[in-house]
Amino acid sequence: MAQESIFGRIGVMTRANINAMLDRAEDPEKMLDQMIRDYTHSIAEAREAVAATIGQLRMSEQDLIEDRQTAQEWGGKALAASQKADQLRAAGQSAEADKFDSLARIALERQLQEQNEAADLEPVVAAQEQNVEKLKVGLAGMAGKLEELKGKRNELVARAKMAAAQNRVQDAVASINLADPTSDLSRFEEKVRREEARAMGNAELAASTLDAQFDSLEDMTAELEIDARLAALKAGGAAALGAASEPLDAEIVE
Repeated sequence: MAQESIFGRIGVMTRANINAMLDRAEDPEKMLDQMIRDYTHSIAEAREAVAATIGQLRMSEQDLIEDRQTAQEWGGKALAASQKADQLRAAGQSAEADKFDSLARIALERQLQEQNEAADLEPVVAAQEQNVEKLKVGLAGMAGKLEELKGKRNELVARAKMAAAQNRVQDAVASINLADPTSDLSRFEEKVRREEARAMGNAELAASTLDAQFDSLEDMTAELEIDARLAALKAGGAAALGAASEPLDAEIVE
């Protein structure tokens, strides 16, 4: 993965306004779940890319160290060859001295080559170090966004569950208000009152019939009394009227 694409992805994801995205989402919970999966996958890819970039940096650092060491070694060889040439020339061996001076020149050329390579590599290593630091910061930002997403997701799920519970309570209350059980109770109470009124009517009717029977009995008793007195009157006059009434009363009582 190119560094440009890594930086681009990290920049977009770390600058993402989660709240704004949630406001535009039709199903925020599903969107957050998908975002969490995408972020997790992107972080894994970014980690691999950053690890590869760090690996390249370490290789460049090793190359720089080797170039410097090699340049130093060639410098040591050039110095040793030059000193040998001086010793030979002092001993009168000019031809041999020239050979060692030639070796010293070759060593100095190699030293210069290694130093130039090290000089060219130094800014590359410096740039790679800066890139690695930026990538590490970006990865930390992505990790922070991932935790923010997870927190938002958990908060959203909890709020959704609470809202659903509240809606169920409200629906239950509404259904109770629509189907008020006290109305059925009132109808049942009215039915009981009608039955009670009917029972009272029947009782009153039965009482009226019984009173009529007793009234009829009293009327018959009075008629018998009158008939007895009339018979006594005919038989014996006023004295017989009082005597005739006693047996009649006794008979009635029996």
